[in-house]
Amino acid sequence: MSRISYIEDFLTWEKEFSFYIPVSVRFSETDMYGHVNNVSPFIYFEEARIAYLHHIGFLSKDMRQKDGIIVVDLQCNYLKELYFGDDIRVYVKTASVGNTSFDIHYKVVRQEEVILTARGRLVYMDTEKKEPQKLTEALKQKLIET
Repeated sequence: MSRISYIEDFLTWEKEFSFYIPVSVRFSETDMYGHVNNVSPFIYFEEARIAYLHHIGFLSKDMRQKDGIIVVDLQCNYLKELYFGDDIRVYVKTASVGNTSFDIHYKVVRQEEVILTARGRLVYMDTEKKEPQKLTEALKQKLIET
């Protein structure tokens, strides 16, 4: 496997994941050759990211009214092809936490084989002012603990 810039030690990185969602690749996510279209993994990442943020208690109904999270950067490394009908697990973990933003990483696995890796930066926003806001210590702790 070629080096992925945001992964220093692949085996260590891979073992740090615990949260995942199961996904079955749908026909509508494939191209005319039957493999997953290159934009479809970003749908999986969104679904897993939202489930992860709910799971760790970062998202709540109150937050969605005034506070928000926006994705400002998202990249994917395609290691193997996915096909219609594949059952996969989309893993998510917090990679780093800053003052107003945090990075999360993704790992997509079919059976026990890593098919995709990805990373993204999310910014914590004041949706009324339309500007980044500082993560509270409580929110930082929720992100760090997982």
